[in-house]
Amino acid sequence: MAKKTKQQFEFKAEMKQLLNLIVNSLYTNPEVFLRELISNSSDALNKVRFKQVTGEKVQSPKLAAQIRINVDEEKQTFAIEDTGIGMTFEDLTERLGTVASSGTMEFIRQLKDQKNKLDGNMIGQFGVGFYSAFMVAEEITVETRHANPDEKAWKWVSDGQGTYEIEETDRTERGTSVSFRLKDEHKEFASPERIKQLIRKYSNFVDYSILVNGEEVNSQGALWHKNKNDVTEEELKEFYKFISNDFEDPLDHLHLAMEGRINFKALVFVPKKAKPDFFRTENLNSLQLYSNRVFVRENCEDLLPEYLRFAEGIVDSEDLPLNVSREVTQSSPVMAKIRDVLVSKILGMIEYWVESEPEKFRTFYDEFGPLFKSGINSDFSNRDRLIELLHFYSTKSLDGTADDAAKKGGKKQDDKKEDAKNEDGEKSAMSDMVSLKSYTERMPDSQKEIYYLSGDNLDELKRDPKLEYFRKKGIEVLLLADPVDAFVVPGIGTYNEKPLKSIEKADLDIEEDETDQKEKVSGDALEQLIRIFKDEAGDQVEDVVASRRLVESPVTLTVGKEGMDSHVEKMMKMMDQQTGPSRRVLEINPSHPVIRNLSNLNQSGKSEPVRLMARQLYDGARLMQGELESPGEFVKRMNSVLELASKQ
Repeated sequence: MAKKTKQQFEFKAEMKQLLNLIVNSLYTNPEVFLRELISNSSDALNKVRFKQVTGEKVQSPKLAAQIRINVDEEKQTFAIEDTGIGMTFEDLTERLGTVASSGTMEFIRQLKDQKNKLDGNMIGQFGVGFYSAFMVAEEITVETRHANPDEKAWKWVSDGQGTYEIEETDRTERGTSVSFRLKDEHKEFASPERIKQLIRKYSNFVDYSILVNGEEVNSQGALWHKNKNDVTEEELKEFYKFISNDFEDPLDHLHLAMEGRINFKALVFVPKKAKPDFFRTENLNSLQLYSNRVFVRENCEDLLPEYLRFAEGIVDSEDLPLNVSREVTQSSPVMAKIRDVLVSKILGMIEYWVESEPEKFRTFYDEFGPLFKSGINSDFSNRDRLIELLHFYSTKSLDGTADDAAKKGGKKQDDKKEDAKNEDGEKSAMSDMVSLKSYTERMPDSQKEIYYLSGDNLDELKRDPKLEYFRKKGIEVLLLADPVDAFVVPGIGTYNEKPLKSIEKADLDIEEDETDQKEKVSGDALEQLIRIFKDEAGDQVEDVVASRRLVESPVTLTVGKEGMDSHVEKMMKMMDQQTGPSRRVLEINPSHPVIRNLSNLNQSGKSEPVRLMARQLYDGARLMQGELESPGEFVKRMNSVLELASKQ
């Protein structure tokens, strides 16, 4: 027999960096390596089972679908072997020799930020599971043969120091084995009892037998096929952690068994927290798809619209053909019906939270609100339901004066929870946030519009001068501090026949405050002052007008009738979207002492200090908007103003 030739390869640069960090880090829970290796074996078995049920030929077709673990305390060795899909030569070089996951570089960045203290919780979240074995192993050997009958068998060996070797072997059975000697400080993982304990902790719900030194350990199987009354909360929590790689309990779940026009079973979970890379990944994960217990697709984006892809879990339908491909699922009427039911059930659960469990809703909204709200602009069939679920901060709710404090009540049964709707009005609300329904219910009859203001954060919004009139009149204004709100809310248009209107708009239909009319600058004096402000602002502003909205501030900038909301414009620029600069409308408050003093100075012929201060007021308004480009000039001019003001 010809001698097999070893080939040596170097890891890619990013992989070298990753392995160096893993090998030389301090580990807080190295035990997770077992969870990751079992998860990989389970995936490999899913793939080969799919090949078999769809009629493809596979190597060693009668092999039992198993995961076998063998440990030796005396020799301090560990080995895990599956009868799954196996790997080709290309798989070994591409999947074990380079960064295969888009999350790996983010993992490296976070690991560096934590100063090389490796929290095992992070491993599963970033798709670097196999490499976690280097936490406990001195050197790793992988022997594998792909299920395709014509493929050869290969052995991969590496100590994680920068290179790996591959050579052909005589392995006859399909599948993969991973073996290594444990480092002295991790010899506990050579104990059969310790391994069994960890399997029950992390992998009890794998849908294949796991044997430790010949003894079967797991026994739970497909939990989603059980009657929900026979499943304990503890089992649900363990199952969620197994499928999600999350170490926290889920926020809530749906256990569905649908029969009739369409048949499917599902276990769908909502996490308590978004994963570290949740809003940085280009493609959001989705639910796992099974067909009559047979794994079909890992991440079936056709099951849920993008705005609901915070949900994790499994959907299993006997109505789907086993040979479903991506193209088939996209056009499948069965898939479309499953999707419609899932969307309705998840929205029903969220509606139930609003009605009866506001704390759950708040946790969900804080974590996944930006993604969830984006459905307003994409899911038009459920748009009305989504609008009812929107909640915002407001001037009244933040001040504690809202009259819709949380109320208790609602349906309690699990089946009603899935379909709960606000048929008799909103039962509860978060104390510092308000729904559009609550807002309109307490609007005075004279108010015809729903008012809102967008900004970077609540502190800035609460201090915005444009709120002064509304506060004085007791008119509630929604404060949109979430960047997504600035795109979502204008698209709603009207709610309950009430238009939604930004108070930043210059053409706002508000009554002029007649208080202290005798103290106002008016007539020719006001026109002269407006001309000075126009001269100083130049073509940077669309117009300068007397304000009807200011009470305590001398000036503010608003948006012209055709202009873009300043907050939206700012975000568009941050996203490198080409937008022409919108010219603002400068509003001056004729009743403010500063404006009255400037008018008096101007009437007495002292126009130079008036111009200086007018320019300073305008730049101060730009500063408030986050649009001031020359803070140095602003400070220099401020010093000149202070010099004038301090003269005796």
